[in-house]
Amino acid sequence: MLKSFSILHNIKESWGLVLIPMTLFTCTLAISACSLLADKPIAVAAHVWLGYAPMFLARDEGWLNTKQVRLVETPTATTSIQALVDGKVDGAALTLDEALKVRSMGLPISVVMVFDVSAGADMLLADTSIKNLSDLRGKRIGYEPSSVGEVMLVKILQMAHLTKKEVKLVAIKVDQHQQAWRNKQIDAIITYEPIATLLLTQGAHKLFDTRQVPNLVVDVLVMRNDVLNRSHALAVRHLISAHFRALRHLSHNPHDAAYRMATHLGLGVQQVLGAYKGLQLPDAANSYRLLAADKPLLLNSAHSLATLMFDHQLITQPDDLSSLIRAEYLPRDFNVANDE
Repeated sequence: MLKSFSILHNIKESWGLVLIPMTLFTCTLAISACSLLADKPIAVAAHVWLGYAPMFLARDEGWLNTKQVRLVETPTATTSIQALVDGKVDGAALTLDEALKVRSMGLPISVVMVFDVSAGADMLLADTSIKNLSDLRGKRIGYEPSSVGEVMLVKILQMAHLTKKEVKLVAIKVDQHQQAWRNKQIDAIITYEPIATLLLTQGAHKLFDTRQVPNLVVDVLVMRNDVLNRSHALAVRHLISAHFRALRHLSHNPHDAAYRMATHLGLGVQQVLGAYKGLQLPDAANSYRLLAADKPLLLNSAHSLATLMFDHQLITQPDDLSSLIRAEYLPRDFNVANDE
């Protein structure tokens, strides 16, 4: 009986010796697999815009690991949207209304960061013969369809007490705004920086800007939900932290940052600094307040914007805004940008 017990005990000890390393090996494999799943690279589309420029500054200065994050420069917001819908990129830099439009097309996306709030950087420029908004009646207004230009147009016409039938709308992509102005194809144009600064030097004057419609134009970083729900967490967090690092550099060393961003924006250094006066650029802490508070401020703006867009048939169905915001990718340490 004692012998039988001894044999059984030895067998259990033998299995224990085998099971323990096997268990550790299995756990190690599981942890490695999870790490690999969470460490896939991402591609993000963005066109030239002041609010997105710090992201490109981070890339150019080596603060953004290009093996983790590939920035895809596009000519227009419309192109960025198409790349996102076609699955060519995992995320995009868009205005909030553009994000709502993508969601209305059936592609689940979420906002993971706020780039900026426009406070004058989006505007309506006009020929000097047009003195006020009511003078737009019968005039040719250029704008980019399927982008923030549509929402701006709605607000401008509301304030001018005009309908679309009372003006002549000319669809022009933003990368063609300068040419259309030079060729006198339009009398007024809805545009934004840095194009706006260039047009102002070519005889245009400002008739309206986003200071008159606070929180209408908000630029955000959106990601496809299938990316957020699976395997790209580290890359998304890295991109956001790199952006905030560049933003801190812009805040603390504006002339140096403007010099480094001037070529990308197509402006002189002083023009860059002047253009940024029309933007509010939330840092990590303020971005967290916009997205992660008990009642996120961005959600209020999104509700108003979604209603406006549905009422004016810019989206075909109401958006309940479920999963619009995913704040878990924001840094909790608001000084993280200093340390990377």
